[in-house]
Amino acid sequence: MQDMVRIAAINYLNTIPFIYGLEAKMAPGTIVMQFCTPAESARMLREDRADVGIMPVGALCDLRDPHIVSDFCIGATGKVASVVLCSGRPIAEVGEIRLDVDSRTSVLLTQLLCREKWHIAPRFVPFDFACQRLDPSKSYLLIGDKALLHAVEFAYVYDLAEEWIALKKLPFVFAAWTANKPLEPRFIESFNQALEYGIRHIPEAVEKYNHQFPREYALKYLRDNISFTLDSEKRAGLSEFRRVALEKLTPRECVC
Repeated sequence: MQDMVRIAAINYLNTIPFIYGLEAKMAPGTIVMQFCTPAESARMLREDRADVGIMPVGALCDLRDPHIVSDFCIGATGKVASVVLCSGRPIAEVGEIRLDVDSRTSVLLTQLLCREKWHIAPRFVPFDFACQRLDPSKSYLLIGDKALLHAVEFAYVYDLAEEWIALKKLPFVFAAWTANKPLEPRFIESFNQALEYGIRHIPEAVEKYNHQFPREYALKYLRDNISFTLDSEKRAGLSEFRRVALEKLTPRECVC
């Protein structure tokens, strides 16, 4: 019998349907959830402090033996709203971008878009929202709830999923449920059934968990901006992103 599975669960609005499903449907004693940022999820899997997590796809190469174990993900087929480049000036005039340290995927996507779509070469510097203040005259990559809350403070906002889709004509996958070791097929089946249950009960998830958003705003975001199914089109988008990240970015830019 498999031991209790340790799950790295990201504590953003876009993951609450997954959390709802796992808490409602996984048998007691089968999982333990640890809440974290996307970057922390990747680190926990790399250090074997978790068995499965919502892994930023830009960090998949951190794992010696990654296993995408679910047909569900955090993806977008249009505007995602929660991964944005916010700026006080038009993108063509941006000379420096402060990069949110919470997700490597979004950092790589920003760097790719600068090079391949916007044709600019800004200086990239790390930005930790927890201990640094936003300046609406500057330029930032923001992800997750902080993007939803603070994008309105800036004169120019570029949605990174929307920009990727315009460039590649493919959807984008920000994070996928990934294990760092083989898991029992019976567990994977139950795990996916729980995730699907959560996605089918988004209103209940929004009601159950504390978050910083009005109910209707949260429902609209989860239904219209996040695409949870890891279908063949998203898998193609994921493969294309990983290919161009490795081929187009220099070693200094691409840290995976």
